[in-house]
Amino acid sequence: PGFRKHLGLLEKKKDYKLRADDYRKKQEYLRALRKKALEKNPDEFYYKMTRVKLQDGVHVIKETKEEVTPEQLKLMRTQDIKYIEMKRVAEAKKIERLKAELHLLDFQGKQQNKHVFFFDTKKEVEQFDIATHLRTAPELVDRVFNRPTIETLQKEKVKGVNNQARLKRIARERQKQYDCLTQRIEREKKLFVIAQKIQTRKDLLDKTRKVKVKKETVNSPAIYKFESRRKR
Repeated sequence: PGFRKHLGLLEKKKDYKLRADDYRKKQEYLRALRKKALEKNPDEFYYKMTRVKLQDGVHVIKETKEEVTPEQLKLMRTQDIKYIEMKRVAEAKKIERLKAELHLLDFQGKQQNKHVFFFDTKKEVEQFDIATHLRTAPELVDRVFNRPTIETLQKEKVKGVNNQARLKRIARERQKQYDCLTQRIEREKKLFVIAQKIQTRKDLLDKTRKVKVKKETVNSPAIYKFESRRKR
């Protein structure tokens, strides 16, 4: 009607129901809170009360520090060292097994072993030819493995894989094994450094006077000089 036009559009029934349900829900919640406050026991105690403090009107839980005796801390350090040492020994065994399988064939592109020849005169040194001395072909002198003599090459036939695709695949697999060996060597070094650092922190729990000689780095633990003490 025109006389109530200034009040706007009429509210739909579903909107009224939503608004009414929300109002009743809030009233029920307030009524339950009032009842809980009236029935609360003033002498009631919760363990959480000892860990909560009021800060700026907000309840904040205090952070409790773990109380550990020096003996318990030493024992925990010892357990950590044993675990790290166990992992390091496991890595060392895997490294030895990989080295035995690969025989360090031209590992990282560097020849691991050196062959020393001895001569009596300078003339022999000047006339020395390594291929002739080793009785092999000049093309095979730089090899550290699979270096047959000329007699063997004349008698025996070429054995093994001749397919280029298969040779490349074998080379890739061998390089993959070398990469795995390199990673395990680095991991074993890191575990050794970690064990040293834990042992140093365990030793610092002792009450003996000490002076720091060298700071801790990524690859080495800190070095301390302890006061000499006579043990009975």
